[in-house]
Amino acid sequence: MVRSFLGLAGYYRRFVENFSRIATPLTLLTRKGAPFVWSKACSFVIYSDASKKGLGCVLMQQGKVVAYASRQLKSHEQNYPTHDLELAAVVFAFKIWRHYLYGEKIQIFTDHKSLKYFFTHEELNMRQRRWLELVKDYDCEILYHPGKANVVADALSRKVSHSAALITRQAPLHRDLERTEIAVSVGAVTMQLAQLTVQSTLRQKIIDAQSNDPYLVEKHGLAEAGQAVGFSISSDGGILFERRLCVPSDSAVKTELLSEAHSSPFSMHPSSTKMYQDLKRVYWWRNMNREVAEFVGKCLVCQLVKAPRQKPAPLSVPEWKWENVSMDFITRLPRTLRGFTVIWVVVDRLTKSAHFVPVSIISDRDARFTSKFWKGLQTAMGTRLDFSTTFHPQTDGQTERLNQVLEDMLRAWALEFLDPLFAGVRWVSRD
Repeated sequence: MVRSFLGLAGYYRRFVENFSRIATPLTLLTRKGAPFVWSKACSFVIYSDASKKGLGCVLMQQGKVVAYASRQLKSHEQNYPTHDLELAAVVFAFKIWRHYLYGEKIQIFTDHKSLKYFFTHEELNMRQRRWLELVKDYDCEILYHPGKANVVADALSRKVSHSAALITRQAPLHRDLERTEIAVSVGAVTMQLAQLTVQSTLRQKIIDAQSNDPYLVEKHGLAEAGQAVGFSISSDGGILFERRLCVPSDSAVKTELLSEAHSSPFSMHPSSTKMYQDLKRVYWWRNMNREVAEFVGKCLVCQLVKAPRQKPAPLSVPEWKWENVSMDFITRLPRTLRGFTVIWVVVDRLTKSAHFVPVSIISDRDARFTSKFWKGLQTAMGTRLDFSTTFHPQTDGQTERLNQVLEDMLRAWALEFLDPLFAGVRWVSRD
């Protein structure tokens, strides 16, 4: 087994620096008669931690990490007391690393000091008793480790989801600052040479264009006098309605705003409803919903790439059996002994069978169904003919589905018996 693993790991040795030195302990075990000694230096150490967000633990050996593990708390676990949360982190480590820990001497470091006395505590609840049975399967020792020093497991249990995104956003800003070629020197006497302010240029354009809108100019004056209900003035001089920036009736400004909300890489062409819901959190103008819908409706990219979203218009469900049937032909079949090449499929839309004269017939636009003979026959019998849309077989879906079943049966028969299928069959009734 050792040779097999070394062969697997050696396949990637060109990617591992000092591979031979790292693999030396395993290489020595491949010698004849070499004893396998699991010394104290090989023992495992676990650092565990828990918080109100999740559980975290680290498996280490000789000061080097073997594995990391963490998970979020389940809904019922969020109500656990601190003692049970810290113990849950230990149990979590035992369950996922059982193949490493079972039968070995283990040291567990936790920043919850009362866990040291878990094995000698006399009053345990039912959950703690179940966990005690699991923990006693292992040869372990729980030790106290201060929380400030338990940084690895602590970071896993309190991982902030937006930290990586924050670093990603800082990178473009850092590159922009490097392009300015500003050198900063700190000496005995310092003074401020420049101040950088990050602000949306689109917001400033909207505020500047508000002065050209008579309606907003009027509201601005009333807001200053405290007489405009719902309107206020922001710290940068913009007019707000219910804490949302008012967009003036300037077509250029509106077009830029709508394009930014619809066509930018951060929006990716949302629907009119989604776009309106996003915009109305920050902006406001009259007839906003209608203008957003018109803008999205004129987007060429949306027309090209998005599938139509319409309510299906199915056929009405028949009220009586034998009242409404559908029919179709299965053509281009091998000729039988009696000269047949076509199967005529007739399905009652309610009971999936047909034996009587129907009130209406649904079929495709086959030449046989649109012929004068067929129309004259059904007119004489008092049956209404309903034809499906061209190149839209879903209208007569029941018959088409039965056609699939019959075609599957035909293929199976042809492969199994190698002779004409329906030489003596005149009709098939499906119940």
